[in-house]
Amino acid sequence: MTVVWLKLLHVSALAIWTAGLLLMPLLFGQRRDAGSGGPLHRLHAFTRFSYITIISPAAFLAIASGTALIVTRGIAGPWFALKLLLVGVLVGLHVWIGLLLLSVFDEGGYFARWRVGASMVALSATMLGIFWVVLAKPVIDPAALLPGFMLRPGGLRDAAATFIPGPTP
Repeated sequence: MTVVWLKLLHVSALAIWTAGLLLMPLLFGQRRDAGSGGPLHRLHAFTRFSYITIISPAAFLAIASGTALIVTRGIAGPWFALKLLLVGVLVGLHVWIGLLLLSVFDEGGYFARWRVGASMVALSATMLGIFWVVLAKPVIDPAALLPGFMLRPGGLRDAAATFIPGPTP
């Protein structure tokens, strides 16, 4: 029963996180039209409130509940590594949006219309990639993607020995 509640929390938090991330570029795009004074301050306050009190905690809950699901269900495999890579990209986009929040609302700041579209495409592609990997669980052959030294114990040490000298015996 715990797994059901964890999944519910994970999916709910993920829905809030991703919907909020998709909202942010649209709000940034309204920066120029807001002008200055009251409308600009309201847009800035709403955008900042959304990011800090709704989207970021939802991201934390999604990642924490996902981590708990990994532990309770023992999930592993090459498809899961790809999913974690895509989640890392989504986290990077989340941080990028937070940095934009600081600069877009500075005096003279703006967010070009083409950047709204590009941001929406990047966010949507990442989210769809995550959903596809989770639902399809594609068969991925690591031997076809990775060099041989990465597939054997001690291989990375042997490969790095030419660049990083170790202690002499």
